[in-house]
Amino acid sequence: MRIVMVGTGYVGLVSGTCFADFGHEVICVDKDPKKIETLNAGGIPIYEPGLADLVAKNISAGRLSFTTELASAMRGAEAVFIAVGTPSRRGDGYADLSYVYAASEEIAQHIDGFTVIVTKSTVPVGTGDEVENIIAKHCKSEDFAVVSNPEFLREGAAINDFKHPDRVVVGTNNPKAEAVMKAVYRPLYLNETPIVFTSRRTSELIKYAANSFLATKITFINEMSDLCEAVGANVQEVAKGIGLDKRIGGKFLNAGPGYGGSCFPKDTLALTRTANEANVPLSIVNAVVNANETRKQTMTDKVLQAVSENRDGNLSGKKIAILGLAFKPNTDDMRDAPSLSIIPKLQEKGAAITAYDPAAMEEAKGMLDGVTFAKGPYDAIEDADAVVIITEWDEFRALNMDRVKACMAAPVLIDLRNIYQPAQMEDLGFSYTSVGRS
Repeated sequence: MRIVMVGTGYVGLVSGTCFADFGHEVICVDKDPKKIETLNAGGIPIYEPGLADLVAKNISAGRLSFTTELASAMRGAEAVFIAVGTPSRRGDGYADLSYVYAASEEIAQHIDGFTVIVTKSTVPVGTGDEVENIIAKHCKSEDFAVVSNPEFLREGAAINDFKHPDRVVVGTNNPKAEAVMKAVYRPLYLNETPIVFTSRRTSELIKYAANSFLATKITFINEMSDLCEAVGANVQEVAKGIGLDKRIGGKFLNAGPGYGGSCFPKDTLALTRTANEANVPLSIVNAVVNANETRKQTMTDKVLQAVSENRDGNLSGKKIAILGLAFKPNTDDMRDAPSLSIIPKLQEKGAAITAYDPAAMEEAKGMLDGVTFAKGPYDAIEDADAVVIITEWDEFRALNMDRVKACMAAPVLIDLRNIYQPAQMEDLGFSYTSVGRS
């Protein structure tokens, strides 16, 4: 089957590559000629484990190609996926759909024969209706169908998530479109992956509901961690105790500095905006959004309390080493990362910041001013008055703590991801602070 993927961002590139690996002929289209040139030369514009090898494999097999020309790409295509960005709009938090609508208008001009236009981008309920209207207005043929097919990819594990998903959701009431989507996902269909066919609007809402629920779990355990600190309990044991209940599950119950990334912040905001327009208040989701913002300040206060010698939190003359900048490990994504809130607040208190992240430093350089970026974790730690672990990269889990202590001006460790044990750190002579553990 010939598939066109419009947009070569995170979702488009991963999805297009995996479809090609299923055996389909996939043409990825993007308006950015530099990005296409990079991809055709074997370069990968994002950090995702295993993606570079998979792209190279499918280019070599002749199943995957990249172009700026939508017209030629669409010749003979049975399915065209829209995988462009839908960032939060400034001012109101609503999803910016301008890229989706622009892509829809351009796609409409090149439809020839029955074509399924698939919205892969995360879009508010009812967007598919507008996409259908736009295509009908600009297309000479009426032989098309608009389908919703939301993605559920975790950054850092996207290839496995695509090839071994919990489920695939498809929103359409058109039998011909349903048949095409079954052919698109035939390898998963044969492996008995649950494929949920539903209405287009229901499919659009499933994506927002799923991400908002996961954001709620993160926020819940973060609030429990505050209570654990106050009453002398251990949040990791609380999370294990409740997570063993199959009705709750253990995933997304790791206390930390709050959620970030490309999905949870914008999707929770977009869902609350949709609910407001429908005059249906979502008090739980609103509380999650507000609590997550507060969480970042709470984590800053935790660092100040551990490092500052004065009640006013003055860090003048203090060097603080930051380990981890991306919002999670195995990605270079800095969007809404907790580090973007914590570091500037520490700088406002006078701290000099040296930071290291295995993948996100190039992204971070354009977002963080006055930060010294180190070549490795021990370079960052050298002469530091405190070390703050913000992202739980594997290479931070087994640091030589004797070397760390010897490098530092003062053995102060603030572990916002709970990757070390308090008793062990204290035995090694560290002043150790973690989250939700007395």
